[in-house]
Amino acid sequence: MSPMTTIERRALQAISTPNGHMLIVAADQRNSMKAVMTDAPDGPGSVTPDQLIEAKADLVRHLGNNAPAILLDPETALPQVVDDGTLARGSALVVGMDQSGYETVDGLRFTRVVEGVTPRRVRDLGGDAAKMLWYIRPDKQDANSLVGQEIRELTAACEAEGVLLIVEILTYRLEGETEEDYRAAFPGFIADVARLSVECGAKVLKLPYPGSAEACAAVTEAAAGAPWAVLSAGVDHETFIGQVRTAVANGCAGAMAGRSLWKDSLAVDPQVRTQLLTERALPRLRELAVTVDGAA
Repeated sequence: MSPMTTIERRALQAISTPNGHMLIVAADQRNSMKAVMTDAPDGPGSVTPDQLIEAKADLVRHLGNNAPAILLDPETALPQVVDDGTLARGSALVVGMDQSGYETVDGLRFTRVVEGVTPRRVRDLGGDAAKMLWYIRPDKQDANSLVGQEIRELTAACEAEGVLLIVEILTYRLEGETEEDYRAAFPGFIADVARLSVECGAKVLKLPYPGSAEACAAVTEAAAGAPWAVLSAGVDHETFIGQVRTAVANGCAGAMAGRSLWKDSLAVDPQVRTQLLTERALPRLRELAVTVDGAA
């Protein structure tokens, strides 16, 4: 892997537990966050921008401030939660740079950076680190592809600005590909995208759970020393705890959890939301912290 700069190492420490394992609450979702706020009078689609901002602020208060770091998008939550002091001084901020959704070109998926969000903008928003999502099919794209070039360019730009970039990679099923064929190839795909990303300069990775202890060990080997965090991908909390336990035992450096923590704990009603976040989501976060550190 490319060596980390001093400031990147400090950022990695900031998003990790005292025992050195990454633990980040993922709250950069937009539409998928609205979708779970089912108490909205006219359905989740009626959730207003202000209501979404309030929900994200409560995620910061009740979860982010009890974790090493929280991941937020720059379009709804920021810079408000920094400027008004909602984000505690002891919790680091990771700024998501990717736009919601993707576009498909010749059957392949591509993401874009939110307009106006540069590494310098991440710093201006108070970010300790940045995160960018790319979709990759490693059987169709290599380090010399457009996505490989994008990873190289953004990683270099972030390093020049003194911002640690977390590279998130997702794979996907192609049109006409059977679910069985995709599932069979999936563990190898995750190792392959780890290898490709590190070849393009990635220093920290956010990856899906590859499916088994053996597959996790293969991802760790492919990452060649770059720490990788496993993402929750919307699975239930109990399932994710098991995945994290297996991943950490096989070289994974931590977890970035979103919907597994809060998908059944958000509501438009602020009182209901506070109760659910404190009584349901926060105990999950605490259990996850113990698991990330390999103590459960």
